[in-house]
Amino acid sequence: MKADVVICGGAIIGSAVAWFLREAGFDGTVTVIERDPTFAQASTALSASGIRQQFSDPLNVAISRFGVDFIRGMSDRWGLESGFHENGYLYLANTGAGADVLRANHAVQSGAGADVELLDPPALAARFPHLETADITLAALGLSGEGWFDNMGLLQGFRRAGATRLHDTVTGLRVAGGRVVSVQLASGQSIACGVFVNAAGPAAAAVARMAGIDIPVERRKRTNFLFDCATPPDGPLPLMIDPTGVWVRPEGRQFLTGCTPPDDPAVAAEDFDPRHSEFEEIIWPALAARSKNFEALKVMRFWAGHYAYNTLDRNAVIGPHPEVGNFLFANGFSGHGLQQAPAVGRALAEWIVFGGYRSLDLAPLGYDRIVTGTPLTERCVI
Repeated sequence: MKADVVICGGAIIGSAVAWFLREAGFDGTVTVIERDPTFAQASTALSASGIRQQFSDPLNVAISRFGVDFIRGMSDRWGLESGFHENGYLYLANTGAGADVLRANHAVQSGAGADVELLDPPALAARFPHLETADITLAALGLSGEGWFDNMGLLQGFRRAGATRLHDTVTGLRVAGGRVVSVQLASGQSIACGVFVNAAGPAAAAVARMAGIDIPVERRKRTNFLFDCATPPDGPLPLMIDPTGVWVRPEGRQFLTGCTPPDDPAVAAEDFDPRHSEFEEIIWPALAARSKNFEALKVMRFWAGHYAYNTLDRNAVIGPHPEVGNFLFANGFSGHGLQQAPAVGRALAEWIVFGGYRSLDLAPLGYDRIVTGTPLTERCVI
């Protein structure tokens, strides 16, 4: 079997690359390999489905701005409802240093065209009267272009690309002459390869090692909790990030919440056990301290998903390897993969079809910084 492009991973990133290849006029063969076509444990399916423009790096802002426009166009493009709740993100700071970070980020965001407003404590209390603001020094609110949307709807749209989809697992890559020449599958099948795209999510490092390549991407675990409260605050409400790192947003009549655990080790591929203690020990105390409306809560549901964490700088690794030239990275999104999929899919499709980026230059996210150990640090990671 032969394919001009082989994509390892058929969730949001891999499917976005396949879709944009067709949009760019690519008429070659595209094969997408996905080990779990139900996506039951895919990061795409288990994420909180958010998109924001409040980043500390202007390139990430630009990536999200394209993503927002793309999501808004889902109905016209595919006849699919986006489910986009454009309620914004609300970052809270409770120290002078935290306020300085929000101001510095706001300057970057405004310069990149993001619609973000800084709120002092009185303005914050006036806009969201349910919040305890006595300890807050500054807040940043996205006024437009931020919120949450239908993650599986976006995946459904991207999967309409004309591509061969195989329910299989990549088990090996044969490299010769500085190129991936074939892809070995668990079924025993081998695919001769023109271009290989690593879109394997949390399994990205294992796939890269098959080509003798190292990337600093680890599999981390995040537990999400859906809860009901006795007296919910009046809405509409944004996704709020407390200074403790706990985040919360509406989910219909209920609320979705989670946090970055202080102990955040790499986990095994099969470890999807929720960390129940995070709610009692970290999340509920932070929420109850921030709002009386969150004092009486009842957890309705919970689940754990995996996070492809780039230990160098918490930014994605995008584009070709400098020595294995037809090996393309789309890895290490550190929780941003769903929202960044449209721009990354477009960029890699441009690189494959035209030999370079045309719409948005993602070269700063390339592998060279991994080789030199030079981080392109993103401070705003939830």
